[in-house]
Amino acid sequence: MNAPTTSPPRWLSLVPILGLLIAWEAFCRLGSISPGVLPPPSSVAMHAAAFFTDPHSLVQLGITMRRLAAGLVLAVILGVMLGICASLFRWTTEVLEILIGILAPLPKIAIYPALLLTLGFGDASKIALVSIDAMFPITIATFQAVRLIDKKLLWSAAAMGTSRIHILHKVVLPACLPSIITGVRVGSVISCIVVLLAEMLASTDGLGHMLVTASRSFRTADMFVPIVIMSLIGFSLDKALGRGARAAAHR
Repeated sequence: MNAPTTSPPRWLSLVPILGLLIAWEAFCRLGSISPGVLPPPSSVAMHAAAFFTDPHSLVQLGITMRRLAAGLVLAVILGVMLGICASLFRWTTEVLEILIGILAPLPKIAIYPALLLTLGFGDASKIALVSIDAMFPITIATFQAVRLIDKKLLWSAAAMGTSRIHILHKVVLPACLPSIITGVRVGSVISCIVVLLAEMLASTDGLGHMLVTASRSFRTADMFVPIVIMSLIGFSLDKALGRGARAAAHR
């Protein structure tokens, strides 16, 4: 008989990260790395703690989160709609495949100057860039999921007199939900990167602006705080959506 396999403790996954932080701290403390170039993790942690006690910094965090949330929600709505609509007919499928083949490899940040000219330097241009960049993985995931649905389910629902709207609501979306959430996981990580980059390039507020301001003043510890915060936000989003995908798959 085969012995039952046991999964390793979850804390083991933290060992490489802790090892990296300890080595980083040690090199900084021993003088191998200048704190002006790369501050020790303890210094970054102290500045991060000060960040969460500063009302102005919390306002900047709220601005970034607002742009991130709005862009991601818009990307989900547009991506799911486009993925479903493109799978309905052969010609829409061909059009989507051509568009994805042309636009997916294009760095979306290249169109940011055009968005700034048309939408201005406020929230709209940043939300648009986030949604455009995050929309592609969601669209692809939805499109592939719809095409893999067993056609017999659709035929059976139609034969029972179910309307197309109810088929979409009762059959298509539940069947595609795990794949859609997987696409949203990828899109959420992209959104965290893009919103910070957009604020770094053209903004007077938000975490990206704080990062650029700190770097220009050679405050390297403060510069790392927005990076750490966005990393934690992206990690939290990914874990939450991963749990949602597993729950949807077991429904």
